[in-house]
Amino acid sequence: MESAEIRRRWLSFFEERGHAVVPSASLIADDPTLLLVNAGMVPFKPYFLGEVKPPAQTLTSVQKCVRTPDIEEVGKTTRHGTFFQMCGNFSFGDYFKEGAIQYAWELLTSSVADGGYGLEPEKLWITVYLDDDEAEQIWREKIGVPAERIQRLGKKDNFWSMGVPGPCGPCSEINYDRGPEFGVEGGPAVNDERYVEIWNLVFMQFERGAGENKEDFPILGDLPSKNIDTGLGLERLAMILQGVQNMYETDTLRVVMDKATELTGVRYGQAKDSDVSMRVVADHIRTSAMLIGDGVTPGNEGRGYVLRRIMRRAIRNMRLMGATGPVVLDLIGVVIDTMGLQYPELATERKRIEAVALAEEAAFLKALKGGTNILDTAITETKAAGGSVLAGDKAFLLHDTWGFPIDLTLEMASEQGLAVDEPGFRRLMQEQRDKAKADARAKKTGHADLSAYREVADNSGETEFTGYGSTEGESTIVGLLVDGVSSPAASEGDEVEIVLDRSPFYAEGGGQLADQGRIKLHSGAVVEIRDVQKPVPGVHVHKGVVQVGEVTVGASAYAVIDIKRRRAIARAHSATHLTHQALRDALGPTAAQAGSENSPGRFRFDFGSPNAVPGSVLTDVEQKINDVLSRELDVTAEVMSIDEAKKQGAIAEFGEKYGERVRVVTIGDFSKELCGGTHVANTAQLGLVKLLGESSIGSGVRRVEALVGADAYNFLAKEHTVVAQLQELVKGRPEELPEKIASMLGKLKDAEKEIEKFRAEKVLQAAAGLAAGAQDVRGVAVVTGQVPDGTGADDLRKLVLDVRGRIQGDRPVVVALFTVAGGRPLTVIATNEAARERGLKAGDLVRTAAKTLGGGGGGKPDVAQGGGQNPDAIGEAIGAIERLVGETA
Repeated sequence: MESAEIRRRWLSFFEERGHAVVPSASLIADDPTLLLVNAGMVPFKPYFLGEVKPPAQTLTSVQKCVRTPDIEEVGKTTRHGTFFQMCGNFSFGDYFKEGAIQYAWELLTSSVADGGYGLEPEKLWITVYLDDDEAEQIWREKIGVPAERIQRLGKKDNFWSMGVPGPCGPCSEINYDRGPEFGVEGGPAVNDERYVEIWNLVFMQFERGAGENKEDFPILGDLPSKNIDTGLGLERLAMILQGVQNMYETDTLRVVMDKATELTGVRYGQAKDSDVSMRVVADHIRTSAMLIGDGVTPGNEGRGYVLRRIMRRAIRNMRLMGATGPVVLDLIGVVIDTMGLQYPELATERKRIEAVALAEEAAFLKALKGGTNILDTAITETKAAGGSVLAGDKAFLLHDTWGFPIDLTLEMASEQGLAVDEPGFRRLMQEQRDKAKADARAKKTGHADLSAYREVADNSGETEFTGYGSTEGESTIVGLLVDGVSSPAASEGDEVEIVLDRSPFYAEGGGQLADQGRIKLHSGAVVEIRDVQKPVPGVHVHKGVVQVGEVTVGASAYAVIDIKRRRAIARAHSATHLTHQALRDALGPTAAQAGSENSPGRFRFDFGSPNAVPGSVLTDVEQKINDVLSRELDVTAEVMSIDEAKKQGAIAEFGEKYGERVRVVTIGDFSKELCGGTHVANTAQLGLVKLLGESSIGSGVRRVEALVGADAYNFLAKEHTVVAQLQELVKGRPEELPEKIASMLGKLKDAEKEIEKFRAEKVLQAAAGLAAGAQDVRGVAVVTGQVPDGTGADDLRKLVLDVRGRIQGDRPVVVALFTVAGGRPLTVIATNEAARERGLKAGDLVRTAAKTLGGGGGGKPDVAQGGGQNPDAIGEAIGAIERLVGETA
């Protein structure tokens, strides 16, 4: 049975039994504690925590999941993988243990003809929690499983919680006996390789308190409503139903390995090392396609780093198997063809997925060539020095300059028998992060525990947003926090977080910055609002400072937004929609939104593109946007079902989570997008849009920045002034400026070349004198000295080689010259063949000199270059070279 059919049967079975089918959520977790969705229940977490009411009492889904803690183990065993699909059925106060057990047994053991999976009942073993007599009784008396195939296990294996205080409960797992060829008998308590777990039923019936670890926590009591959360691993069931040894041989992974064989000529099962590489490629390429499909792009942080890490590991393993050219397009293609049967959006987004993957492969192949040479040199030097640990600064250089994920460096160093100084690498990475700007998102939830916001939501309900239709209005303060703690009152000067029952203030979201303004109390108190956030769904938290009087919970208030700021942001947001559509028209659907920020009078828009956008295309896009403004198109918003929005062709942003009802913003006949932001009423209100340019912000992602309205006009006015000043300077018309300025720059460049030529000739004139002054050190002609400051590396190298060539005869020759360039010392050292026969190699000599200068260097035995930090140490370095020649010769 193919994986797509397993999925279809699961959803059909539970839908026929009254469960609402929930589509798989994006792999981009809607949870600040997670990078990626790593379990089937993650999208349902708000329901289990009581933060949000579920859309129905019984639900079912097949959720895409990615787990990455053991990436380096993927491929080495057949059990580790990163992407998997979790089939789940969920009950919120409806059926409990008996219902969940009966559904599971029916689906697993019903015949294929009757819509089940057709597993033999006698091959199924059950585990229950130590003291869960109720579950054990249901399995024995209601289902008929013999007592000898039911085993009791402890908290580690058969008790579930989220790891924090909250819902918890015992589990019951269904395991399949794969037969004696997989190990000894005795059930899952003895051998989990033979008795493989396929379905876990979690009975959420208790509330737990805080504890030290997974097993050590108190049970506080029963939950008011008992829930069910189950998970069946689709890949594990596919392994059983398809009669293969492990998940890598199932249909959706085997096709990737077959394609890898086609590209490399290496067959799976041929050798241990190549089998590891095959599994790495199959798993990582599939995961990469799924991540890119959900809007993740390669990067150096967060989920982008996860994607980059696994893509580069897959590409390198293809190279280890003999691939010489690009391979990602072919491999990604078979994943889309296969997984697209389950997730049609992969086929829809095929061009975008391929473009992102190809760009990352091209970048890595370039980095791999240069980085591998650096790594090989570092490994050789480490071994030559008798070391067993590659320095952390070398690993950092590979990461920072060549884009080598640390895991790749660890893996490649390990293959050569070396460890890596990971603490040193991590320290340098942290230092780099500390120097970068602080993450602006850190401020979004202030200092408060999220439970404080949830308490307000529980007591007063969600904030009613009135800002689509009004910019001010009456409201009541239903929540107040001072320094992150709930408080009944706040005084003048206090920084506060206020929750209103209804508010015209837009909370930051969807790329739109928050409104600012004032909240005035009937008592005369005034709060200046600087930011508005939604730390938990539905609750608008107004952050500001009490300017006058005292603020109290329950007080009546009048909220007023800064209308000038709101209108400027609305213009920017509507312009973003126009830019998105114009870019898609120019570049195709691959120019999908990857992020945005709409601020007063300006916006930035991130979109997918493997290459830079030509200036001519950007000009056409800008022209098209402004043409739309002149058409005076109405901007309207309508709330509808997500299915209806898709039918109408509304564009959704990748990675965003949408509910069943969505707001669709339409701009005439030009643009239609899912959007919760505020907009102008007509495109004529934008006035003017000026695109400032575009740039790369990551692999396969470009950014356009633009000005809107008065800001755009002011920018053009300043540009006009600059152009007028240039006209006066070069005495030409505006259209002549590029040619005239290019001519001036060309003349300047020619003059610089002449100066450089003169300086080089002057430096080389010293060659004869230096050669004549060679001193004899134990039979070796040694030339050392310092040439004028500012001499470039190339000129110094030419001079050193010229001096070496001027010393005739068969005498050993060492030439070591120094200079100071840019405030730093530089040295080039050369030896002739006779000197090298005496053991005098330029690379060894330059390392000695560079160490004295406080730096490093290297090169070939005949010529090498180095540098340092301390120009005052040049004399000492010259002495060190002369001593080393004397000792070696």
